[in-house]
Amino acid sequence: MAKDHELDWLMSQLETIPHIKRLRIHSRLPVVIPARITTTLCQRFNISRLQIIMVTHINHAKEIDSEFSCAMEQLKQVSVTLLNQSVLFRCVNDNADCLAKLSNKLFENGILPYYLHLLDKVQDGAHFMVTDEEARIIMKELLTRISGYLVPRLTREIGGKLSKKPIDLQLQFSYMIKPMILYYSGSCLACVMDTYKLVLSFYCQ
Repeated sequence: MAKDHELDWLMSQLETIPHIKRLRIHSRLPVVIPARITTTLCQRFNISRLQIIMVTHINHAKEIDSEFSCAMEQLKQVSVTLLNQSVLFRCVNDNADCLAKLSNKLFENGILPYYLHLLDKVQDGAHFMVTDEEARIIMKELLTRISGYLVPRLTREIGGKLSKKPIDLQLQFSYMIKPMILYYSGSCLACVMDTYKLVLSFYCQ
């Protein structure tokens, strides 16, 4: 675990490189050891010219407690952008209700759900695996439970690839849905496709 002075040194080196604009830190420490978010660390983030993004790794709403909330409040006070990525585990969080509770709890703490990873194929981890099709079913149900900005992107890591691979949810929208107009204000017409709760906005010329 890097100490504050070690992170300070690393940030100082990065800040000398003109084209680096952001620093993204991934860690489970904020939820495992909330006290790791120290006043000294927050002060260092606050004076950095870099935009700081903290990505927590939380898989279940029950991991979030008052100590964690206090730590996140400290980070928010110094304008750290807070995101979360989770892993989909069988018999841990493999249902829409559990994921909806997690997303809502995260957002209550100022954290935006970011990624939901399918488990890597690691030794002795098969009992935690959720298939692609099972994950799609869960995500489709999740889309009906919470607002779109709270739905993490389903993805997987593939060795040797430069980026994560998004998982296609294979959503199908019917052309027979009759839109219901919600409101018209100025140049903006908003309507909802009620079957899928899909909100669309059109700008009228």
